[in-house]
Amino acid sequence: MTQRGTVAYLGLGANLGDRERTIARAIESLSERCEILSRSSLYETQPEGHADQPPFLNCAIALRTALPARGLLALAKRIEQELGRVPSFPCGPRAIDIDILLYGDLVLDEEDLKVPHPRMHLRRFALAPLCEIAPDAAHPVLRADVRTLLSRVPETAANAVRMRVRR
Repeated sequence: MTQRGTVAYLGLGANLGDRERTIARAIESLSERCEILSRSSLYETQPEGHADQPPFLNCAIALRTALPARGLLALAKRIEQELGRVPSFPCGPRAIDIDILLYGDLVLDEEDLKVPHPRMHLRRFALAPLCEIAPDAAHPVLRADVRTLLSRVPETAANAVRMRVRR
């Protein structure tokens, strides 16, 4: 599928059920409405915030979409629901999580949609996969590329990311 539109970067994570399959199904569902440009490897990470839960698998994808940011958010939320995500508490376990990390050079700060993702620059689990596929992608607020942002987050045992499966 070739379409015109905006290049966006999404972070996907899962720590319940068949994590790898759920992420693959999410990407497949996204590809029905968007052109998938690239996909990172899967990275296994320890949960942040609430430690008493299974480890996450995380990846990042680049896509081109004709959907506006709010439409992409609605698509992501619909896919999450279809794949079994149920409401939980912040940083809690989940079957799938799909976050808009960057949407072109858009800066948006609304109650339910903030672009770029407001904490991506603090999270190795988001930056490491994103850096694999888009090291030069620019954060429009911090005015730094993903490679630089990743280098600013010190790696500790708690936030270490480990490549698990090459894709």
